[in-house]
Order: sequence, then C-alpha cells, then structure tokens
Amino acid sequence: MKHIITFAGTNSKNSINKQLAVYTSGLVENAEVTVLDLNDFELPIYGIDYETDHGIPDNAQKFIEHIRSSDGIVLSLAEHNGTYSTVFKNIFDWMSRIDGKLWSDKPMLLMATSPGARGGTTALDIAKSRFPYMGGNIVADFSLPSFHDNFSDGTMVNQELKTQLLEVVKSFQNSL
Repeated sequence: MKHIITFAGTNSKNSINKQLAVYTSGLVENAEVTVLDLNDFELPIYGIDYETDHGIPDNAQKFIEHIRSSDGIVLSLAEHNGTYSTVFKNIFDWMSRIDGKLWSDKPMLLMATSPGARGGTTALDIAKSRFPYMGGNIVADFSLPSFHDNFSDGTMVNQELKTQLLEVVKSFQNSL
C-alpha cells in the first residue's frame, strides 16, 4: 500500500481547496492517506535575519519529513491575488532552506480551485512552472472552476469535471 500526503496551500479552516484535496486523495486506490493542515505547522515569516539568529524552525523540518516519507503528494493551492497564499509561500520558503529540491521528486497531483470561473489557474500555472526546479514531479494537474457550483456535500456534482478528475487521479495513481 502506498502512502500519500494531502494538503491545501492555505490556512483557512473552511478551505475549499482542502475539501477538494481530501476528496481527491480518497479516490486514489490502495493508498493510505495522511491529511496535513498548515495550521498545525505554524512558522514565523521567513527572513534571512531570523534564520541566522534562530535557525530553521522545527515545524519546517517536520513538514518536509512528511514529504520525504510519502510516496506521493496531493496538493490543492488556494489563490490569493493571483498567486499562492502567503502561508503556503512561507512554508515553501522555509523548506527550500532545508533542501532546494524540497518536493523530493515525489509524484505530485497538483490542483487548485476557487469560487470563480478560473478555478485558481493563475496560482496553478505559477506552481507548475516553479515546482519542477524544486524537485517537483508533477504527474497530473487539475483546476476546478466555480467550486460552489461544481462541488457539494463532499463530492463533485459536475459529471464532466468528475470524469476529468478521475482520469487525472488515474495518472497520479499509476505514477506511485
């Protein structure tokens, strides 16, 4: 059985991206899933002066260990002002100080959603262009537009999008 981690790139307690990530990871067959929450890995804002004076915080070490010990990653990015959220960028920055290839070449299903029709595609596109330089092995990606119209009661209600997601999950699963 493969072990995957899943999380949303946000600290919102009611995150639609977390709902999507958890739902999607549940579609992966023969996998043990660990759901991570960025709220459990609180970190100071990254700065070289802080790092010099205090070193790398334990929570950054703990988070990167989850990545390293997994067989794959399901990540759904929240989009804030056309890029990923500050809390995600911060943990990303801290982990990059531990290991420049922080994603450890683990197979990754990268996603985004938003209430709007673009479904977080701007943040998704930024990540798809940046993560490979940081050890990101993005084997599949998916954007869910208009979350509240297409996802309800813990499931995908738009059948066309659900079919697309199942194909993406299959690609991810085959890479594990």
